[in-house]
Amino acid sequence: MSCNVDDVREAQIKAEELRSQVNYHDYLYFVKDAPEVPDADYDELIRRLRAIEEHFPELITPDSPTQRVGGQAATAFGVVEHRLPMLSLANAQNYHQLEAWHKRAAKLTGRDDFQMVCEPKIDGLAVALVYEDGRFVQGATRGDGYHGENITENLRTIRSIPMKLRGKKYPARFEVRGEVYMPKTVFEQLNEDRAERGEPLYANPRNSAAGSVRQLDSRVTASRRLDIFVYQLGWADDGAAPATHHETLRWLHELGFRPNPDAETFSDLEDVQRFYNGWEERRHDLDYEIDGMVVKIDDISLWDELGYVGREPRWAIAYKFPPMQATTKLNKISINVGRTGSLNPYAELEPVQVGGVIVRQATLHNEADIRRKDIRVGDIVIVQRAGDVIPQVVGPVVSRRTGRERRYRLPKKCPVCKSDVERPEGEAMAYCSNMTCPAQMFRWITHFVHVMDIEGLGEKWIEILLENGLIKDPAGIYRLRKKKLIELPRMGEKLADKILANVEAAKGRNLDRLLFALGIRHVGSEIASLLADQFGSLDGLAAASEDEIAEIEGVGPRIAESVRAYFRDRKKKAIVEKLRRSGVNMEQRRNKRTEGPLRGERFVFTGTLAAMSRSRAESLVAALGAEAVSSVTRKVTHLVAGADPGSKLAKAEGYDIDVMDEAAFLSLLREHGVEP
Repeated sequence: MSCNVDDVREAQIKAEELRSQVNYHDYLYFVKDAPEVPDADYDELIRRLRAIEEHFPELITPDSPTQRVGGQAATAFGVVEHRLPMLSLANAQNYHQLEAWHKRAAKLTGRDDFQMVCEPKIDGLAVALVYEDGRFVQGATRGDGYHGENITENLRTIRSIPMKLRGKKYPARFEVRGEVYMPKTVFEQLNEDRAERGEPLYANPRNSAAGSVRQLDSRVTASRRLDIFVYQLGWADDGAAPATHHETLRWLHELGFRPNPDAETFSDLEDVQRFYNGWEERRHDLDYEIDGMVVKIDDISLWDELGYVGREPRWAIAYKFPPMQATTKLNKISINVGRTGSLNPYAELEPVQVGGVIVRQATLHNEADIRRKDIRVGDIVIVQRAGDVIPQVVGPVVSRRTGRERRYRLPKKCPVCKSDVERPEGEAMAYCSNMTCPAQMFRWITHFVHVMDIEGLGEKWIEILLENGLIKDPAGIYRLRKKKLIELPRMGEKLADKILANVEAAKGRNLDRLLFALGIRHVGSEIASLLADQFGSLDGLAAASEDEIAEIEGVGPRIAESVRAYFRDRKKKAIVEKLRRSGVNMEQRRNKRTEGPLRGERFVFTGTLAAMSRSRAESLVAALGAEAVSSVTRKVTHLVAGADPGSKLAKAEGYDIDVMDEAAFLSLLREHGVEP
């Protein structure tokens, strides 16, 4: 079909007029919360614009309102390097910590009269929005603070993100930072719909929002009706921005962005506290989740002067609300024996709902903490979810005591193996003295298998292997034989082959993994990495003096003493030697971080891949700049699930992690020029 120039020109003028009207009404509805036209009239504007663009596709522009919902599923997300890092804020848990932050800032700047901007802290997903010549061109997640995922197409679906800015006074290129969230009402409706379909319910609005912006199909993102509050100017090319933070928020609002309307400016900490108290009381009245408030120094010139400490700015702080709490009865104090032999007391409670979760057990840390808080069996206790996640007992409600409550004393014998309990001098924890204690050994082997990433050996199989005498310690895993495995009920040749293949692959893990897996007291994953990088081999570490170990920054004398004690222990040295004879790697391979399109990404693999081995898959993503890790944590960005995936898949689905099957993974490799 041919069209003359006049027809095209007239259609272009009309399309631009309609886009301007739609953008104006989007601004009124999503930013100002003051719509001027009914939904039917708005829909008619969209319909007319879409009709013109269908007739004249050459007139479609990237910032057109019709382009907010993508038509095709993305195969993968690219990596965006943040020009300025998106760092996290330090937390103040109480007024004294807030006051300490204020005093530090006053001392460093030489003034204590600075104003502070306070606003509710949205519990959502931080994003960076880049604009060129007034048009939205790129959106990315925070990621690791330095590199994020390119989620531009999904962010286009959020109606409160302007595709084109209002007015003409803005930098040629600049970045705005904001917090994407899912309104509570949308979240509740989403779960109602899932319940009707018999699907599992989502945990909370924050996780739902995070998962929604990382959908491969932007139409799914659009259906989730996400929203955003912008909270800061990230950077601007020509520096054309206001001098204060509160003026910057007002300026961003004039450009069409949506700052939180409840932000206020104060010069006195007591006013800040009153603002905080008010929102703590009213937090449940909002249609979005908040977990505190953010306090920023208003004068932006002081930001550079104050700078950063570690990965946290000194000019801002997150003043967090206390975790959600409830009261219930403490029926019994029981003991878990940990992988290092630690006796870990926990409370058995009358079931109670805390923050939307039924809590039946809660941590009590150690005997000293129980005594300090004067917690007694039979008490009515206050229970909270620390960080709104881990249940813990805060303390007793003394006024509700009846006199029948009983003080608690840690047993002098291990409740599992009846061996003596030891408490090292200067430590709060007590330990079972028997390294072969069944509970201690089970926890240690479970930990070892998890850290060394041996798929197929879950807790149930470890129990069975121990019960049948096929293993007695972690080293026994590397001596498993197919003939013995297939004699176990429900094992079968296929599963036995899979387990043995994964055991063999685990021999090549790096030294830092092995050190963490060995269960050396006080040595977690970060300390294990420091030790492995410093000494290079297990023999080098074993031969090091206590002083040499303690000199490493971040280690210190207590950990050094624990490491030396481990390698002096005859039984533990014997296990290390059995691992050596089984061919387990005891060297730290120095991997240089590779530049590449996936730099900043973290991959976890689970299940069996048909096209390649897991080690081959890990080397391919490493060649593209990514990091292959064994454990599912919040820092992981992608989980690749092969056939018969393990428990990592379920864990990844509870985090903000992209889950892809093998086909999608192979497609990602080809997209970046790698032929599997």
